Amino acid sequence: MSRAELRRLVVEQQAHFEAAGLTAGCTLAVRLPPSLSCVVAMLAGWRSGAQVALLDYRLTTHEVGKAVARITPQLVVEPVGEVTGTLRGFFDVDTRVVPLRGGRPADSPHVLLQLSSGSTGPSKVIGRTVASLLAELDRYGQLENFPRRGERIVVLASIVHVLGLVGGLLYGLASGAQVVLPSRLTVDGILKAVAAEGEPTTLLGVPSQAAVLAAAQTPPQLPQLRRMITGGELVKPTVRERFTKGYGADLGVMYGMTEAGVIATDLTGTTQPGLVPAPGMQVRVEDGQILLALPETPYVGQSDPTRYVDGWLRTKDAGSFDEATGLLTVHGRLDSQVSVGGLKVDLSEVEASISALPGITEAVVVHGTGIEAFVTAAERAAFDGLADCLAARLAPYKRPRTLHFLPELPRTATGKPVRNAEILRAAARSAAGV
Repeated sequence: MSRAELRRLVVEQQAHFEAAGLTAGCTLAVRLPPSLSCVVAMLAGWRSGAQVALLDYRLTTHEVGKAVARITPQLVVEPVGEVTGTLRGFFDVDTRVVPLRGGRPADSPHVLLQLSSGSTGPSKVIGRTVASLLAELDRYGQLENFPRRGERIVVLASIVHVLGLVGGLLYGLASGAQVVLPSRLTVDGILKAVAAEGEPTTLLGVPSQAAVLAAAQTPPQLPQLRRMITGGELVKPTVRERFTKGYGADLGVMYGMTEAGVIATDLTGTTQPGLVPAPGMQVRVEDGQILLALPETPYVGQSDPTRYVDGWLRTKDAGSFDEATGLLTVHGRLDSQVSVGGLKVDLSEVEASISALPGITEAVVVHGTGIEAFVTAAERAAFDGLADCLAARLAPYKRPRTLHFLPELPRTATGKPVRNAEILRAAARSAAGV
């Protein structure tokens, strides 16, 4: 689709919104799957001067109700019919605009509202201003090895969450790079999207998608594929090795947050575990926690007042900063450190030890009454021998009290593994029943 055609559709949608009562200062919730309709609705809302809240179309009715109660939009644009297809990357949907009773005009200067991933607890309402979004687009533009005009970005990350939205869709529109949404998020669908044109191409997604691509037995030759860039969590070394060797392309990573977007990067896979802070981002480490300088709090409504203090956002991520090299190393969540019998245990260390074992594909480790591990494996035999393997690798107080086998890990809408113990246990009970 050309930019001229996109502008025409946005102007038409803006007229529909205004006929429904949407004007400057109003609030609009967009709950659509990745589609032309979603892109047009989002841009038309902003052209109308509205505050746009993005809701993942995969949320349940109950979750949507809770989100609407928190952000109180005046209008919501949603699909006319049911949306199905778990591995679809792009949909063709008809939409309707629904006015909501009790909706209120915007009471903050934010033009974009998003919900945090909710991988470790209840989601937070996060607001971005025009200045915040433009600053992030500028950071992407200054990153060496990020796509430019004349290149393509195949966006695998959700366009209603920060990586796919800003790093993919909005950056592509701003920079002139071509934005591609694959019809299907299968290995075949992704590789077909890469092969469709000959321009230099970058994949933008999450580590689980890189792992799926890396697992392909005989990857095709794709000289236009320059690199894949992932965000959201760390990439396993084995995945990096298989991906780079199989496709002859770089596998880069980005560290970021919904609150601020991209913070630090290694787009070529050469500086890890250290990352280079993105241009204009001020970071420091205090008592082992990564702090990020922001001009204002990103949170809307009720929030923890200790998260943003004196211009610094406490990320709750553990990290270290090398003054000599200027590299930031992210060690994982601070809440992954627990006390067992008076001894400190880093759950991320336990998780990494399990994930590194032969045959183990993924693991999530949580702490409740004791340490619990939820594990996926290529074969059941690898899981059955897990306890014996860990006995030789971890001190007794670090070993999981309970091991759960899952066919796949529950994930958030952004592709991150869920770390809520109750949800994980429910998935384990369901798997055991099957």
